[in-house]
Amino acid sequence: MDLTAQTEYGAVRGVPGDDVSVFEGIPYAAPLDGERRFQAPVPPQRWEDTRNATAYSAAPPQSTLMPGMPSSWCPGDSTDCLSVNVWTPDPGGSGLPVLVWIYGGAFVIGSSSEPVYDGANLARGGVVVVTMNYRVGYEGFGWLPDAPANRGFLDQIAALRWVQANIAGFGGDPGNVTLFGESAGATAVATLVAARAARGLFRRAIAQSFAGRFFREEEARRIGERITGELGVPATAEALAEVPPEAIHEVQNAPLRRSGEAASSVPEGITPYSPVLDELIPEPPWQAMRKGAGRDVDLVCGYNQDEYRLFTLGAGRLGRDPAAVAAAVGLDPAALADYRAARPGISDSDLYTLLFSDSIFRMPSTWCADAHAEAGGSTYLYELTWASPAFEGLLGACHALDVPLTFGNFDSPLGRLVLGDSPPADAEYLSKEIRKAWTSFATTGDPGWPAYRPGEALTRIWDLPVEVAADPEAASRRIWERHFPWNNGHTREPGR
Repeated sequence: MDLTAQTEYGAVRGVPGDDVSVFEGIPYAAPLDGERRFQAPVPPQRWEDTRNATAYSAAPPQSTLMPGMPSSWCPGDSTDCLSVNVWTPDPGGSGLPVLVWIYGGAFVIGSSSEPVYDGANLARGGVVVVTMNYRVGYEGFGWLPDAPANRGFLDQIAALRWVQANIAGFGGDPGNVTLFGESAGATAVATLVAARAARGLFRRAIAQSFAGRFFREEEARRIGERITGELGVPATAEALAEVPPEAIHEVQNAPLRRSGEAASSVPEGITPYSPVLDELIPEPPWQAMRKGAGRDVDLVCGYNQDEYRLFTLGAGRLGRDPAAVAAAVGLDPAALADYRAARPGISDSDLYTLLFSDSIFRMPSTWCADAHAEAGGSTYLYELTWASPAFEGLLGACHALDVPLTFGNFDSPLGRLVLGDSPPADAEYLSKEIRKAWTSFATTGDPGWPAYRPGEALTRIWDLPVEVAADPEAASRRIWERHFPWNNGHTREPGR
């Protein structure tokens, strides 16, 4: 059977399935040729013949997050990489809820072609699933005086506009779109909830492990000039357009190796890139939400109990000084005593991990939930506490563990990394429960547990058994309220 759908740029041919059909590699923007690598996305050219949408497009230019890991991109890959993929249980139907995924990867890596992001399992729950490519690395988030900042976010907005214009042709309801993402993808979700430029493009949002690091323009400029200085070229789009992507990616970690001014911005040493506060993002999401931005968008926020263990395990960081970490993330020295009092007997290595888990993920997620709910939004909070059996249990409920659970794709590189080669039946049970919650939320706005209220802070606990708890991270919350100097965290100094 020939499976086709019509888009505003031309017809596409997909792959039919018994219960889910899929269209892959549909362009929503033009190829990233020349200076377009560093400019806002522009629409693709129309095509006359039916275009095959039976294979993923190339990934955006990128390297790897960790040495030795394979990259999704290779030099010479096609520049036609700004694409979407669609899984639909009823391509000839109408009115299905739509889930649009934004991948994570520390703004350095990411591709919608990663096997863990296959949307078939979610689509079987009665929703249309869309995944997108967007620019990462310097192309997406590096500072340039002659190009817009946050180009990766501009890509995401362009993809969401494509969804609004075209998803009805795949059985979806453009008026019932839920945006969801993890890590850097969750940062994008929270940012777009609060951004005026994305208003009306989606109805609901799920931010999984929101990473709350934002740069002021001067800070982004310092980091960008450090990278372009390594290349020996001016920090301009015109100059960088002549530099092969792989050359930029080879030196982009230079700010992470340098102590001093850049180290205060990226103390965890994972990525030199973060969203830049500009016209698109005038302030961090929790500040904008507190003023009512995104109040009409239903919001789920959440985090994992042991977020930072993914980065400390085997990375040579376990012996580092918690006092130095507290200073780097902006806590006053007395916070360490409170952390130790709240968790008697905690080791330095576990405290190190806990400080970064709270700083990067848990507190920003909680601030967003507080701000959104206080402004009158429909808000829900969760915490994943189920511990992975991988690496003899050392990962715990680490960062990214929720991704294979969300998609139900355990036999994938990420799935095997965080779940091991033989995930237990508990993982499948939790995966079904999370997928059921996300599809319910996308359909009705109710994920299946009580709404979040500041002071009460009822939180879904993803574990066995699945339950609801009141303010499970109250100890950390109180410490940050007491020892973080910027208005109890709600006006957190960007970039710190």
